[in-house]
Amino acid sequence: MLNRLNLLTHHFTRTFGSARTAAPALSTPSLVLRSGPSAMTSAAQAKPIHTAACLIIGDEVLGGKTIDTNSPFLAKFCFGLGIQLKRVEVIPDDEEDIIEAVRRMSARYDFVVTSGGIGPTHDDITYQSIAKAFGLKLQLYEPAFERMKRLSRPHPMQPNFDWNTPSPGLTAKLRMVELPFDPAIPAEQQGLFVADDMWVPVAVVNGNVHILPGVPRLFERLLLNLKPHLVPRLSDPEGKGTFRFMFSTPLPESAVAPYLTELAAKVEPRGVKVGSYPRWGKKRNTVTLVGADKAFLESLVPEVEVGVQGKRVAKEDELDPPSDSEHIYSQ
Repeated sequence: MLNRLNLLTHHFTRTFGSARTAAPALSTPSLVLRSGPSAMTSAAQAKPIHTAACLIIGDEVLGGKTIDTNSPFLAKFCFGLGIQLKRVEVIPDDEEDIIEAVRRMSARYDFVVTSGGIGPTHDDITYQSIAKAFGLKLQLYEPAFERMKRLSRPHPMQPNFDWNTPSPGLTAKLRMVELPFDPAIPAEQQGLFVADDMWVPVAVVNGNVHILPGVPRLFERLLLNLKPHLVPRLSDPEGKGTFRFMFSTPLPESAVAPYLTELAAKVEPRGVKVGSYPRWGKKRNTVTLVGADKAFLESLVPEVEVGVQGKRVAKEDELDPPSDSEHIYSQ
């Protein structure tokens, strides 16, 4: 395989695991880069997953061209596994911004997911930026390249494309399978294939940064298939997740505020969060209890129903009268 790649073009990177010495000098990020090649990575890999962060990368999101649906999907995914999603950020396709954000998130959170910037064009700089963030180099991940050749279909506008012939199109495709590589970590732990019919790998950097594409269809499928890799590291390996109990109340928020303040102080030691959400234009508002102990949440239901003069519901609009949308009530 290496011989064939060398014939394609002299500047193609070598495969994962091969020696590569030519690289620009990189500044060392404080508190993030390891003192040895694998110290930080090994620690991050063994660390249980309690918290998560999401980094949405793309000028198109900040410019209003594209609506981000990946972070809400990740939020539901984490909620279902009992992972606390602590932060979501949207940043441009800018190397300095990516480096700063991914270093900070990797240092503070157990499970970091990035979305976007791993395509074939000049502005897709996520791989190279994250590699620089952790003092790594980009290298061709041969298994991904082989899967790409086997699973991707020729584009009708590239009828003469040849995998064995050097071309700008081939160079662009290779950008999508050149991943940040840590020589101290087995290659298969740095490029995860989670679906048999997809060539796109989930690149894992510094043990906890997971690089995903921005295309929602791909992002969602890869994330869902990543679950078996995450469950063993959860604080709750059985994957019971987090539970949300909703209550519909006819009272305005100002009326339930005193009771909810007392309730929140009482249940906080048990890991339960109390929320209150106005529903503008509706007759009923929503109160929530969120926690991992389902039995304890169940025990609170009678008290909360009395405290908010409402009922536990499965959907926010469950008790709405037909004419509810015609009225607006002060909070």
